[in-house]
Order: sequence, then C-alpha cells, then structure tokens
Amino acid sequence: MMKKLWGIWLMLPLLAWAQAQPLGDDPAVEARLKALSTELRCLVCQNQTLADSTAPLAEDLRREIRELIAKGMSDKEITEYLVARYGDFVRYRPPVKAQTMLLWVGPSVLLVGGLAGLWLALRRRNQILVDDNDEEGEEA
Repeated sequence: MMKKLWGIWLMLPLLAWAQAQPLGDDPAVEARLKALSTELRCLVCQNQTLADSTAPLAEDLRREIRELIAKGMSDKEITEYLVARYGDFVRYRPPVKAQTMLLWVGPSVLLVGGLAGLWLALRRRNQILVDDNDEEGEEA
C-alpha cells in the first residue's frame, strides 16, 4: 500500500506539468500562437512574454488567442484586438508614439542623468581632497 502511495506521489508533478502545457489539435494554430505569444507581454508578470509565463491569466490569454485564430482573424487583427482591450502595455515592443515615448527615451535619460550625477560627485570629491591637501600644506 505504501509503495502505491509513493508512486502516485512521485507522479503528481508529471500530471501537473502535463496539464500546464495544453496543446491544440492543429499544429498551424499552435505555431501562430507561439509566434504571437512571443510578441505579447504577460499582463501580471514582470517583463515576461506570454509564451514564457505560467500565470493563470497568461493561460487564459493564450486560450483566447487560440479562439481568435480559430475564428479566422489575422495576427495583426488579434494584436489590435488585444491592444484595444489592454492597451499598448500588452505588446512586448510597444510602438514609438507620444504615449510610449517615456518607455523608449526613459532608460537613456536615466543613464545620462546617472552618469552626470556620478561625474559631479567625483568632481566635488576631488575638489574637497585638493582643498584638504592645500590646507595641510599650509599648516606644515
């Protein structure tokens, strides 16, 4: 009896994995789903594509994309439908426009600002060291 329980216990992870990776009947639909889900962002995960995410919402979105593909919608129509529903955030690479400019320019601005702050801090530190050395030279 104990051996059977251990056998079932050891097989539970395999059953969970098999359920977490649903495959459709049509390989063409799955190929389109995979291509689309690598271009779309999981809405609840930190910087993960829809293809990489295991969140329940990501599974729901993949199921919804399968249904839209089955309805005969093109990839562009599916993407536009999801953008209309969830905003540009759903795209892994949002388009360059006024609303998303901060996403594109923000990291560069932060980098330049950080480098400028570092340069000023080092310059100020060096000036203080030079002033301290001058004062020590005058005292001696």
